[in-house]
Amino acid sequence: MDGTERHFPCESCGADLRFAPGQTQLRCDHCGHVQTIPEAAPEGRTRALGEHDLTAALRDALPPGAMEDVRTTPCPSCGALVEFRGAEHATECPFCATPVVIGTGTNRQIKPQALIPFQLDERTARAAMGKWLGSLWFAPNGLVEYARKGRALNGLYVPYWTFDAETRSAYTGQRGEYYYETRTVTVDGKSRQERVQKTRWYHASGRVRRFFDDVLVLASSSLPRRYTDALAPWDLGRLEPYREDYLAGFTAEGYTVGLEEGWARAREVMAQVIAQDVRRDIGGDEQRITSVNTDYSAETFKHVLLPIWMAAYKYNGKSYRFVVNGQTGKVQGERPYSAWKIAFAILLALIVAGAFAWANQKGYLG
Repeated sequence: MDGTERHFPCESCGADLRFAPGQTQLRCDHCGHVQTIPEAAPEGRTRALGEHDLTAALRDALPPGAMEDVRTTPCPSCGALVEFRGAEHATECPFCATPVVIGTGTNRQIKPQALIPFQLDERTARAAMGKWLGSLWFAPNGLVEYARKGRALNGLYVPYWTFDAETRSAYTGQRGEYYYETRTVTVDGKSRQERVQKTRWYHASGRVRRFFDDVLVLASSSLPRRYTDALAPWDLGRLEPYREDYLAGFTAEGYTVGLEEGWARAREVMAQVIAQDVRRDIGGDEQRITSVNTDYSAETFKHVLLPIWMAAYKYNGKSYRFVVNGQTGKVQGERPYSAWKIAFAILLALIVAGAFAWANQKGYLG
């Protein structure tokens, strides 16, 4: 996978075709010609959406058909993995416009198996971003208008890993159960009784098990995880077998978070869910977890691409980056603040507080 656009010539006029979001067609912006993307055969779909054995992959023992050799080099500015095709030796990073020159040699990578095609076109995604910006308190009006009327968003297929695993966990801990005691307290010479909550702790141990299906891990280092994670949920039931037709007119990034690192992140996510299972199993009013030992089995993975609309805007000398889920329209990004709006809000609050104090002093508030 790469950081360059795929080009598909129109059968009618030779201009570039583009994938039409929300459809299964390629469209020509020049003459309007339409080409339908063939539907995947059932056996091809089953094969494409199947799982790879994680242990074999970590030993670099996947079948040859699951791998590909690509000429890539990381962007020195943002870290995106840029691919070079044909006789290209220099290009521009699609994420930050930094000039990139290829080194020597090739990289062997795991092929993407499936993707979620773009469901939202650029206009709809830009409208969603403008609405999101407009809903933010203290967002500069100028930035909101600039984002709504500014340059087009970039359509980007972002690499992800999905992981499956069967887990069995043995734990030890404590279960806390509330009880109440009545005590007498004296305040200003007056005594009264009150109930005080206390906790009795009991030893707890046991086992929990869970099957994890499609734990999603971002395989890119060029976009902030806090933004892309917040774009969830994704409907992975809409995954389609990988075809370059879906990439026509869009950019796709190669993975820069390797399989082993991705699996480590997936285990962190699983550990949080297992801890919740343990707390429920312990029961009581409070829980303390002393230890959790988890055995993993049936570990598998997929390499998939998910659609994101991305924009980076400069406003008053500062850059702001936004991402839009190309399937659902959910928006995340760097939150801008207007110093003028904040100052006005503070001034207004002081005026209201002063007016309230004056009215109270005059007895108008009863």
